[in-house]
Amino acid sequence: MSAVAGMSLAGRGVPGSRPAFVCLVCLLMAASGSAILNVVLERKTDALMARVEHRNYCLSSVGTVRAVVAAVLLIVASLVASLKYLNVTCFYLLLLAVISYVLLYTVVLKKRTPYAVLMGAVPGALPVLIGYSAIRPDIGLDGMALFSVMLVWQQPHFMALAMKYKDEYGYAGLPVMPLTLGEDYTKLFAFAYAVSLLPLTLSIYVFGYCSAWYAAFAVAATAAFLVSYYKDMARQKRYGRAFGSSVVYIIAVLSSVIVDAAFK
Repeated sequence: MSAVAGMSLAGRGVPGSRPAFVCLVCLLMAASGSAILNVVLERKTDALMARVEHRNYCLSSVGTVRAVVAAVLLIVASLVASLKYLNVTCFYLLLLAVISYVLLYTVVLKKRTPYAVLMGAVPGALPVLIGYSAIRPDIGLDGMALFSVMLVWQQPHFMALAMKYKDEYGYAGLPVMPLTLGEDYTKLFAFAYAVSLLPLTLSIYVFGYCSAWYAAFAVAATAAFLVSYYKDMARQKRYGRAFGSSVVYIIAVLSSVIVDAAFK
């Protein structure tokens, strides 16, 4: 959805079927390949976490060598297709997404710092720019604004998960924020990022890229999310529900961008 929203902003409307199809296929291949490599690299850690221990069963069924080969083929196919059928900007952004997720986040930062999520948010937000560049290689301020929304949104999104499964993360030796910096700091950190979503979502309207209808919806959706997130995270400790509300929120925002671009 974030890629389609990026395409919609870049094209000021519904994206053409050919570039949209190619872009989404490239994204799916790159994301799938990266996810498989993540499972291979994290297999010892995953074995210690009940939430993800099933990944090792899947990996053992497929075989580590086959999994790595499949992952590399998917990633290479994605990069080649993006270079041939889209443009060099898409190629470099896809490559950056793979490297930042597999190497910088998974290998280097995840087991070393509670702030790894800041880097981990980059590959999660890059589909906006990948979709945007599939339509228009010169990325504008509107694309960067939506990229920033995705970047910031992932902080409260992941912190709800970190709070819910902090004991599992601790047992696996992962220094997530609730364990290393405390629950109060984590909640403050998450809510500060959640609040900053309001000016970021509105910036797309302020700079003239979306209509007043979008602005009204973005304000209402963000306000509802903030109220729900505060109640679930700070007062009632319903972290799974906070995580779910963040998913609903970002789907609503992305959908409003797509719809607004289609009817503008």
